[in-house]
Amino acid sequence: MALVIADRVRETSTTTGTGTLTLDGAVSGYQTFSSAIGNSNTCYYTITLGVDWEIGIGTVSAGTLARTTVLKSSNSNSAVNFGAGTKDVFATYPGDKAVDTDVIQSLSNKTLVNPAIAGSSASVGGKITLNEGTNNGSNYLEIKAPDSVSANVTWTLPSADGTADQVLKTDGSGQLGWSTPSTGGASIGIIRAVAINCILP
Repeated sequence: MALVIADRVRETSTTTGTGTLTLDGAVSGYQTFSSAIGNSNTCYYTITLGVDWEIGIGTVSAGTLARTTVLKSSNSNSAVNFGAGTKDVFATYPGDKAVDTDVIQSLSNKTLVNPAIAGSSASVGGKITLNEGTNNGSNYLEIKAPDSVSANVTWTLPSADGTADQVLKTDGSGQLGWSTPSTGGASIGIIRAVAINCILP
């Protein structure tokens, strides 16, 4: 089951009450929910009848639309108890769910599939900013790509955490793993031997 957004999806329904709608077919020039959204998938919908209206997330089945989650409505944002009459039912894109590239927005519970983070200009590498808790201030940490990269690079992180004092180490092919750094014992021994020889007559 997936959330699907499609254009020109509109049907009518004479179903009454607050339950699942039986759809009566596409309005001329439009698609049915089943053909455009796909059975078992979900979509944003609007239902209107006179002054009554409802916007929500619906689950599509063959010839029906279940009103799974009501987002806004003329009934104090609850399911509308529609009376007799022909309802206009169409796929929509609610303003509350819209993503606008012209303003800064907060996205919650969103899954980003292979996002590409662009820089602030054509000559600046992209970066990810990690803010501290707002109660503590406005400082942040950033992970930034170089402004110029000669070839694509992919680093694959380890599948589990390392142990205390280990460091990340690359195998030269982009695979990162945990490694215990050398203690440098041999070098320390040489330094000590030189120091002793310099002190003793």
